[in-house]
Amino acid sequence: MAEKPIKIKRDKTGRVIFTKQMKKEYTLLFPMMAPIHFAMLGKVFNHYGYHAELLTTTSPEIAQTGLKYIQNDMCYPAILSCGQLIHAVLSGNYDVHKVALLISQTGGGCRASNYIKLLRKGLDRAGLGFIPTVSINVSGLEPNPGMKITLPLIRRALAAVIYGDMLMCVKNQVEPYEVHKGEAAALVKKWQDELCEQMLHANGYKNKIIKQNLDNIVKDFAKVELDNKPRVKVGIVGEIYVKYAALGNNNLEDFLRSQDCEVNLPGMMNFILFKIDNRIIDIDLYGGHKIKRLVCQILFDYATKIQNMFNTAIKENSHFAVPATYAHVKELDKGVNGYGNRMGEGWLLTGEMLELAESGYGNIVCTQPFGCLPNHISGKGMMRKVRELYPEANIVAVDYDAGAPKVNQENRIKLMLSIGKENLEKELAEKNK
Repeated sequence: MAEKPIKIKRDKTGRVIFTKQMKKEYTLLFPMMAPIHFAMLGKVFNHYGYHAELLTTTSPEIAQTGLKYIQNDMCYPAILSCGQLIHAVLSGNYDVHKVALLISQTGGGCRASNYIKLLRKGLDRAGLGFIPTVSINVSGLEPNPGMKITLPLIRRALAAVIYGDMLMCVKNQVEPYEVHKGEAAALVKKWQDELCEQMLHANGYKNKIIKQNLDNIVKDFAKVELDNKPRVKVGIVGEIYVKYAALGNNNLEDFLRSQDCEVNLPGMMNFILFKIDNRIIDIDLYGGHKIKRLVCQILFDYATKIQNMFNTAIKENSHFAVPATYAHVKELDKGVNGYGNRMGEGWLLTGEMLELAESGYGNIVCTQPFGCLPNHISGKGMMRKVRELYPEANIVAVDYDAGAPKVNQENRIKLMLSIGKENLEKELAEKNK
């Protein structure tokens, strides 16, 4: 029998407030995107007394739930992320009177800022309008007494992101070549468990420890025995949700690995730096609080510092390819895509395609979710320009939405891969002459 629900409080707009009492007793559900990163981010929130739980559900019913309770002409990431949350509370696995839903709000011009409003409308349609929906943002949107985004929490969250980027980076460079299959996955689990434990117990976020952990991760992966067989190298770019979430891209990474490819998925830290950089530029151009700008600059400098630690760890401890820094990606995009293009992934998406082509990952899958206009402009719309600068670039734009057949998506990717394999064979033949 369900316990007596906590009395809910609403603000002037009717929004349910997440209270301090709810923080103690409620489970905070948040949707999946990048599994390695998000597992550690959950532990950061748990350390601060929240009962955060990452949803790992992959049922086809999630998309149908999203279509039913969210506008069906909304962008695909909104349908899936909100659909996963509503699907969870309708599943019967949770006491609906002791659960809250956590979702990010960027505060920018992308519709991602309004997912939380769509989620509330969806809950109302499902008869669950009393469930609190909590906004995660650094813009001061929708404050709640039970949820405080502090600088120490942000610092730990950034550490979790850089660890996730590192594990993703080295795993993708090792897994296709490992002689003993499963070693890379086992190392990811080992380090994920270790880092989650550190996050939970207020460790692993100080600069000295971050450097030590990054060095040791690289050293561990560098010991894995690899074969020398060349593989087609494929980069993945696109809207951030379908780029990272297997639920959103029909397990794209697994499919590419099944085709004997090496996958390069640009890290999440560049996206975070992009968003912080945008806030600084906005204040410089249009005015704003000096304190807010100072805080943004401190966060930007700190995130840059730990990204440099990431790059140094790879350079000094392995033969692995080193991803470009945010500064280098921004420089690559100079004169190609205007820095004023900042909706969604904006110019960064184009910059990532340029960086992948420059670093030998010219076979690129550009993941395009239904309804994401900025993504289509900065991705599909910039493909010709990327090819002009890097004629060897072999790019395919793949649309992802609830009605798109998986077989059609995979056939488009296979056509791109066939060209990639031909180019690889020509390259090897030239070397062997």
